[in-house]
Amino acid sequence: MPEVIFAGPEGRLEGRYHPQKERDAPIAIILHPHPQFGGTMNNKVVYNLHYSFHKMGFTVLRFNFRGVGRSQGEYDQGIGELSDAASALDYLQSMNNNSKHCWVAGFSFGAWIGMQLLMRRPEITGFISVSPPANMYDFSFLAPCPSSGLIINGTADRVAPPADTATLVGKLQEQKGITVTHEQIEGAGHFFEEPHMDTMIGTVSDYVKRRLTETSR
Repeated sequence: MPEVIFAGPEGRLEGRYHPQKERDAPIAIILHPHPQFGGTMNNKVVYNLHYSFHKMGFTVLRFNFRGVGRSQGEYDQGIGELSDAASALDYLQSMNNNSKHCWVAGFSFGAWIGMQLLMRRPEITGFISVSPPANMYDFSFLAPCPSSGLIINGTADRVAPPADTATLVGKLQEQKGITVTHEQIEGAGHFFEEPHMDTMIGTVSDYVKRRLTETSR
């Protein structure tokens, strides 16, 4: 069964875990949107990201932040959620200590948490940030951003306006030694309602596959 329960900082965390047969398969953790606005690990964007990474040969874990579903604890303004993400990554690594690549993907609030996790964990080799809410949260901690990644958003996003995302990307693209790729899906809203979901997932898959063939960070 893919259902897992693992220890978090405030008690048990509930997740879905899909391993590969290969012992050295790359690993990926997927982070869900805001817990107070209905965000769970079964959000459509999170679910589709999870399975696209698994299809590409990754061992994948997605989980519910504290206070969501069967995860214990209560919402903690992002501070506790970052600790939850670190515990989830610890758990994933403990089961896969031979993996050569480690990726983090997050959607909306999860993208903000994912970028913070990136700063704490030098072993993360790539990131995917879907609809990062640059208008709501401060991303200035990304100085410098430690690894290359993809930021992707829709041009019709009313929750996280594209102009704010473009400003964030502009700042990150000035940094040396990493490459932050920015893709915009024409006409897509924050949640990539059909037909935009397939386009977004296809763009993410193309990016990750390309990165896996390269040796640089």
